[in-house]
Amino acid sequence: MTTLADLAELVRAPAALSVPGDVVAGAAAAGALGPRTPALAGASVLLYWAGMAANDWADRGLDAVERPERPIPSGRITPAAAVGLAAGLTAAGVGLAAVAGGRRAAALAVPLAATIWGYDLLAKNTAAGPAVMAACRGLDVLLGASGGRVTRALPAAVTVAAHTWTVTALSRREVSGADAALPMRTLAGTALVAASAAIPHARRVAARAADRNEATAQGPADALGAGAGRTRSARVAAVLPAVLAGWYAARYGAAQAEVIRDPSAGRVRAAVGAGITGLPALQGALTARGGAGLLGVAVAAAAPLGRRLARKVSPT
Repeated sequence: MTTLADLAELVRAPAALSVPGDVVAGAAAAGALGPRTPALAGASVLLYWAGMAANDWADRGLDAVERPERPIPSGRITPAAAVGLAAGLTAAGVGLAAVAGGRRAAALAVPLAATIWGYDLLAKNTAAGPAVMAACRGLDVLLGASGGRVTRALPAAVTVAAHTWTVTALSRREVSGADAALPMRTLAGTALVAASAAIPHARRVAARAADRNEATAQGPADALGAGAGRTRSARVAAVLPAVLAGWYAARYGAAQAEVIRDPSAGRVRAAVGAGITGLPALQGALTARGGAGLLGVAVAAAAPLGRRLARKVSPT
């Protein structure tokens, strides 16, 4: 009999903690944070779980050889139940996005769902696999931005997509192990991703400069008090994305450095897990970069929680 634990393992339930931050980061960048954001994040989680179930359904033959302990080859979940769950979660995710965000959200949720299924059924084992998976995450960020100026969220979407490329490229060597060149490339990519998230947004820099000019235009006493408060806030706003991006780079980068030293399958799986559970720290940096510092910290807090849950249910 199928249990909730079996279903949680099928959809990699703990890994879903890495998903809402896509939507939040996109909304922060686009100036679209609001009541619809939690619902869009929920839709994103449903689509992620759908992708995980579809992935195992598509891989059931290969998993019977390489990972016979997985829910489908072990007989704990039937293939029909897995694909049915994937289809149901897809419909629920797209439907929730449409209800919460209207046509603009649906216009991103539908291609996101199609790209997820395209990866699982067609692209995963091809050279295009990492790029297609990266596109899934990029679209997920833009889903969060659907209520605002989507173009402003493009840099955040590209940053998350680049991170996803590194994780997906590594994941293709989880069973066989990798040569040292692969983790060296992904580690270089991680450094660029972290740097991109750490650099203050030009629009935010301009806004802080305007605040300083406004304070200077006031009387001396008012300017002193207002200027000091704004200076402190500006410093925190400038430093926070760099701190969170550094946290992301240190955790994920260390795991990839271990793969360079020992490119065995076990080390590769550990690096993939670090990339998945460490993503909220990157999303938090991007959220803070978009001007929502406290929310960025809250998003990043999912990273240690995800690592703890990953000890019970594998995120890969």
